[in-house]
Amino acid sequence: MNEMVIGVPREVRDFEGRIALTPEAVATLVSAGSRVLIEQDAGVLSGFSNEQYQQAGAEIVPDAAALYGGATLIVKVKEPQRSELPLLRKDHLLFCYLHLAADLALMESLRAIGLTAIAFETVEVDGLLPLLTPMSVIAGKLSVQIGTRLLHQPEQGKGVLLGGLEGVDPGHVVVLGGGVAGEAAISVAAGLGARVTVLERSEVRIEQLEAKYPGIRGVLSTPEQIAQQVATADLLVGAVLVRGDRAPKLVTEVMIQSMEPGSVVVDISVDQGGCIETIHPTTYQAPTYSVDGVTHFAVTNMPGAVPRTASQALSAEILPWVSILSGAAWQKDATLLNGINVEGGEVVYPVLKALV
Repeated sequence: MNEMVIGVPREVRDFEGRIALTPEAVATLVSAGSRVLIEQDAGVLSGFSNEQYQQAGAEIVPDAAALYGGATLIVKVKEPQRSELPLLRKDHLLFCYLHLAADLALMESLRAIGLTAIAFETVEVDGLLPLLTPMSVIAGKLSVQIGTRLLHQPEQGKGVLLGGLEGVDPGHVVVLGGGVAGEAAISVAAGLGARVTVLERSEVRIEQLEAKYPGIRGVLSTPEQIAQQVATADLLVGAVLVRGDRAPKLVTEVMIQSMEPGSVVVDISVDQGGCIETIHPTTYQAPTYSVDGVTHFAVTNMPGAVPRTASQALSAEILPWVSILSGAAWQKDATLLNGINVEGGEVVYPVLKALV
C-alpha cells in the first residue's frame, strides 16, 4: 500500500469550478493502491458527480474539515484561500498552483504552518513547465475570446470587430510574449482574422511564430517598440512569464494612456503580479475596471471559466506526479524536489528565498 492518503478538496475561491483530479484519474490512483478522499460536490461544477467518484473508488467526505483532517497529500487547483489555511497542518504535503512570488503573505503563512508545498508552476522538465502549460494554453485562448467581447460597444468597448470584413480593416491584437500563453492567444486572434503583432525577445521564436501563423508580425521587444505597438492596439494581451518570479512591468501607465478609449487589456500574467503597470487582480465576480478609458481584465484564475475542459487537461498532466507523491519514495524524484517552494516551514525555491 502507498503511504499517503490523497485529499482533493472543493475549491472555495469565487467562480472557481475546477477540480484537480477527474474520476478517471482517481480510478488510476485507487487501482495502484492509493486511498483517495474527495470533498462532497467538489467536482460538480466540472461536471463530475459524487457518484462518479465513488464508482472510481474514492471516499466522499462531507466537508473541508473532514477532507483536510483525513488526508496527508492535499491536491488542489488554486492556492489555499484564507478559510483553508487553518485546516492545513505541518505534516501536510501540498500540491497545487501557488504563485508565491506575487503573494508573500501566503508564503509566510505556509512557512508558519511548517508544511511542505510543491507548486505546479515550478515543476520543471527539460526546461519546460508541463503542469503550467495546459492552463497557460487555456488562458491564452480565453484572453482573445474575452477581449473580443469586451471590445463590443455594449461592454463599453470601442466597437471593433477583430476579424473585420471585406473593405474594413480588422482589429489590431498586440501580444506581449511569445511563449505558451502568448502563442495560444496568437492562434485564436489569427484565426479570427485580426491583425496580430507579437512582441518577443527572441528572434528565433519570432521566426517560429511567423512561420507557423502566416500573416502575423513579430517585433523584437524593446521599450520603444512596446510603446509604439501598444498605442495602436485594440486588444493588448500580456503573456509574460518569468519562471517562479514576479512578472516585469513592461507596459507603463503612460503607454496605457496612449491607447484609444474603449481599447482592452487582458493580462494573463496577473497571477505573477502582471506585466502591465496599471493591472491589479480581479475576480469573475467583478472582472474588469477602467483606467484612462481602457478596459482592464485581470482575473487571476481565468481557466476557472471553463472548468470541465480545464479540469480534464490539468488532471491528465498532474496524474503522474500525484502517483509519485503518493508513494513513500517521492523525495528521490529530482524533478519534484526542484519544484518545492516551501519545505518543512523553510522557503527553499531559489527565486522565493531572495524575497524572504
